[in-house]
Amino acid sequence: DMYSQDGDADEPEWVKTEREQFVEFRDKNRDGKMDKEETKDWILPSDYDHAEAEARHLVYESDQNKDGKLSKEEIVEKYDLFVGSQATDFGEALVRHDEF
Repeated sequence: DMYSQDGDADEPEWVKTEREQFVEFRDKNRDGKMDKEETKDWILPSDYDHAEAEARHLVYESDQNKDGKLSKEEIVEKYDLFVGSQATDFGEALVRHDEF
């Protein structure tokens, strides 16, 4: 629904990829549309740990010396990333802990 050909015969690669994802993974009952359960599985997959993914993202983006640990300085340097993160409850966890 997001793509309009507007006379262009060639689809962009992202449209082809999304169509394949829809057919292969999202439309589980093969009725051509996503029902409530299919949409829920797409948005909140049961086998995906959101907290772990967010924590890995924070470490990946903030760990400047790539030692797998975050120092106080590395966290302060990327303060805006932590304040906007769900893992820190959008910065609330930073206010409650003196070490941050």
